[in-house]
Amino acid sequence: MHAPIEFRHLESRQDLLAAFPVMKELRPHLDSAPAFASQVRRQHAQGYRLLAACRHDAVLGLAGYRLQENLIYGRFVYVDDLVVSAALQRGGLGAQLLEAARAQAVALGCAHFVLDTGLHMALAQRFYFRQGLLARGLHFVAPLAPGAPS
Repeated sequence: MHAPIEFRHLESRQDLLAAFPVMKELRPHLDSAPAFASQVRRQHAQGYRLLAACRHDAVLGLAGYRLQENLIYGRFVYVDDLVVSAALQRGGLGAQLLEAARAQAVALGCAHFVLDTGLHMALAQRFYFRQGLLARGLHFVAPLAPGAPS
């Protein structure tokens, strides 16, 4: 029998370095574990939190989110990153991670829970619909730096 999955926020450099291989599955443009850890720490200063699904000390999936407020949604949690290790996808862990992030939004008194996904990501879109998220618009991007991910 598998040990239970633990959901916890990653904050130490060691934990962030251990999470890099899973995040790289979602964000292949990331260059190195140390650069990733440094960036997450900078983003943490701006309110970003990285929630991990772990079994023992192994990171199985990640949900990166931040508390925001704007005139459209009021107080809301925006999910920047959601990834489950490829070997564990379609086993329900993504839904558990998303629900854990949603619980954070509720605990923070948020009115909405928001995320974006690519137009080419049909499987992700179906997953989000099954999780009760509805498409409310399109996200437009203009890269400003050469080689910037879009």
